[in-house]
Amino acid sequence: MHILIAPNAFKNSLAADKAAAAIQRGLARSRLTATSECFPVGDGGDGTGDLLIDRLGAQRIPAKARDPMGRMLETYFGMSPSFTAIIEMASASGLRLLPRSARDPLHASSAGTGDLIRAALDHHANRIIIGMGGSATVDGGAGILQALGVGFYNSGGRLLTDLPLQLGDLSSIDMANVDLRLAAAELIVLCDVTNPLTGPDGAAAVFGPQKGASPAAVRILESGLIQFAKVIARRTGIDLSTLPRGGTAGGAAAGMYSLLGARLVGGIDYFLEVTGFDRALGLATHVITGEGSIDRQTLQGKAPFGVACRAKAKGIPVIALTGRLPDDPVMLRPYFDEIISINPPRTAFAVALADTAANLERAALEWGNRMH
Repeated sequence: MHILIAPNAFKNSLAADKAAAAIQRGLARSRLTATSECFPVGDGGDGTGDLLIDRLGAQRIPAKARDPMGRMLETYFGMSPSFTAIIEMASASGLRLLPRSARDPLHASSAGTGDLIRAALDHHANRIIIGMGGSATVDGGAGILQALGVGFYNSGGRLLTDLPLQLGDLSSIDMANVDLRLAAAELIVLCDVTNPLTGPDGAAAVFGPQKGASPAAVRILESGLIQFAKVIARRTGIDLSTLPRGGTAGGAAAGMYSLLGARLVGGIDYFLEVTGFDRALGLATHVITGEGSIDRQTLQGKAPFGVACRAKAKGIPVIALTGRLPDDPVMLRPYFDEIISINPPRTAFAVALADTAANLERAALEWGNRMH
């Protein structure tokens, strides 16, 4: 047996590489005689950028950028030998940069991600890959666009500076000062969701509350994104409201697609392609994947689904380790031969988060002993 260990990150608990290492430790402690390879994966969510930097042999370049509330911070982006830049949106505009009490999506800006794009252009990037997960923002990418030279104005010709709060007042967009270097660079946005920009499944309604928005704030954000889409449609002819994946990162994907020509791609498929996952898969007799929750949403392009699809196409059994078992596993059965909860019964959520590594190791050990 040769087991390919390809988990996603366990959200708010354990990075993908740490999860893979814990699973490998458990297998090594079991009675199973097998070899294994760790191949942690990302679907555009928080942590994908670091995985790509390591897999593509990129160098971490220090950079300064604004955090979601406009304060300068020290961060980095990756630059490969072929001048492909790799940016993790969460490293500048991430929810993890703010304590829960400071989350304020009416004022949180994605401008820091724009700072990193500009820094990548300073280093002669000809392709910029952006992992968009984990953002603290619901601004339609207005902050990114402003940082790159786009101007947003109200009907009186006044520049809007408090975005996304003022997006509902948007009347016109000025592209005259956009960074000219963008025209020669390919922008690739890795999306881990398929949600549209607006509506009941849109960026404000679905992701706003996760980022600290009250019901009243969600209504303001939704109204702003609707107006944003109207003004862009008037200028470009592009209808952003139903654009698949447009709601990624609080709508930043939609803004970058419409005004900067960014390509929106399914994060896991792109990740597996550029990292040579199929070569590693070709050696495997079994695949172990996983993330915090395996459920209906997993089938909407999440990392374990992408891994499972490739493995099942080659007839390779797939085992999923997860913190939360699905309520209705029937639709998941074509993709996962086993779905195993790593948590002991009646474990409190906070305890489960703290013990993820130990629980993964124990679950892998128990599975290995069963397969012995």
